Amino acid sequence: MLNIQGIMKQAQQMQRKMQETQAKLGQEEREGTSGGGLVKVVLNGKSEMKSLNIDKSLVDADEVDVLEDLILAAYNDAHQKVDAMMEEGMKEATNGVGLGGLKLPF
Repeated sequence: MLNIQGIMKQAQQMQRKMQETQAKLGQEEREGTSGGGLVKVVLNGKSEMKSLNIDKSLVDADEVDVLEDLILAAYNDAHQKVDAMMEEGMKEATNGVGLGGLKLPF
C-alpha cells in the first residue's frame, strides 16, 4: 500500500528545494555577446538585464539598425545561457526527475 503521507512529505521537500534553487539561481548572472564581443548583455537568473555594454566603435547614427540587431542578439545569447543554467539547476534540485516541460516562474 502506498504511503500517502510519505509521498506528500517528499513532494513538499522537493518543492522547498526547488524554491531555494530558484532563489539562488535568480541571483546568478550570465553574459551574452554579439558582434565578436562588441555588444555585451548581462542577465540575472530571472532574465532581468543587469548591464549593457556597447563598444564605442558601433555608435554611428547611420548604423542604428545594426546596433539594435546586435543588442537583440546579445540579449538572446544571454537568455539562452540563463535558460540552460535554470534547467541544470532544477535538474539537480529534483535529483534528475523530469518536470515534463514545466516552465518555471521566471
